[in-house]
Amino acid sequence: MNNQAIMYAAGGLVVGVLLTVFVSSTAVNNNQTGMMRMMGMDADRIRMNMAGGGMMYGSNMGMDEMVTELEGKTGEAFDASFLELMIEHHRGAIDMARLIPTRATHDEIKQLGEAIITAQTKEIGDMRDWQQAWGY
Repeated sequence: MNNQAIMYAAGGLVVGVLLTVFVSSTAVNNNQTGMMRMMGMDADRIRMNMAGGGMMYGSNMGMDEMVTELEGKTGEAFDASFLELMIEHHRGAIDMARLIPTRATHDEIKQLGEAIITAQTKEIGDMRDWQQAWGY
């Protein structure tokens, strides 16, 4: 091969990589899960990593999707997925509860928010401990 052919090949490779990175990042940043799946990417795991790292599912996942994610799983696979999903579910509840002090009117809701933050923070800690102890 001559130098010109090598340069064209290298240039084509660089352009291809750059195009792939651009399309992938655009799909992720615009939450285009269909595009991500088409490209062989696990959209839920990408969202979860963007949302705070670790092996959790993105807060955009609804309860029905979480339940669907558990379907067909048993044993260790179920336990690991359940903990991932429940931690994310609790994080969402804590995020919502943190809005209460500056936005809610009723003291009952304010007390509920404090209780949610306290209880679910402890439960997340417990579940993380289990994940570590069980090798998830």
